[in-house]
Amino acid sequence: MTSPLMGEFLGTAVLIVFGNGVVASCLLKKSKAEGAGWVAITAGWAFAVIMGVFTANALGSVQADLNPAVTLAKAIGGVYTSSQAIGTIVAEIAGAFVGACIVWLFFMDHWSATEDKGLKLACFSTGPAIRNATNNLISEIIGTFMLVFVIFCIFSKAVGGVAAGFGPYLVGVLVWAIGLSLGATTGYAINPARDLGPRLAHAFLPVAGKGDSDWSYAWIPVIGPFIGGALAAFAAIMLGLL
Repeated sequence: MTSPLMGEFLGTAVLIVFGNGVVASCLLKKSKAEGAGWVAITAGWAFAVIMGVFTANALGSVQADLNPAVTLAKAIGGVYTSSQAIGTIVAEIAGAFVGACIVWLFFMDHWSATEDKGLKLACFSTGPAIRNATNNLISEIIGTFMLVFVIFCIFSKAVGGVAAGFGPYLVGVLVWAIGLSLGATTGYAINPARDLGPRLAHAFLPVAGKGDSDWSYAWIPVIGPFIGGALAAFAAIMLGLL
């Protein structure tokens, strides 16, 4: 059974399994990849996007947003109706929650082996390098703007279109670039579902020795990407990309 909502749900779940999976691999104690570092994490997230998009496409989502900020931007551009956008966003958040649960299950032995509560939370959701709400919000807005605006550029008629099956690789490279260049301040959520779904999973799952889910920060990786996505949509409309 395939449908746009099924594609978004399972595509986002795959995104989180690979994306949060690489974070857990690099951060959790006694993992063979422990300490692999930022380049490994950013590469893993780039590959996660590619795998998630292909999964979403195969299961019925031609758009393969996997990201409520992208969905909002497309709704502003007239791609979705309001009800379609809301349904898509709910499916994305639910998929992210399920993906995070799978990561928790996969690394079961490593949660108790890791004492640092912050590292455990980082395997689910993002957090700032320096906690400053204004600057953290600006980072998420700019990072998401670059994501959404460049996506519109990649798929614009001005570049002559993208060959079938090639688009996911270009978006993966874009996400890799954002991670390497703009991700170090906040961990580049740039996706409300990517942060909110796994943060909810962290709150509800019996993660061994976990701390709190840092809900005081949680609004930033949700609101920031929505603002960045909306601004990108308005810019794309003004410049004739939508």
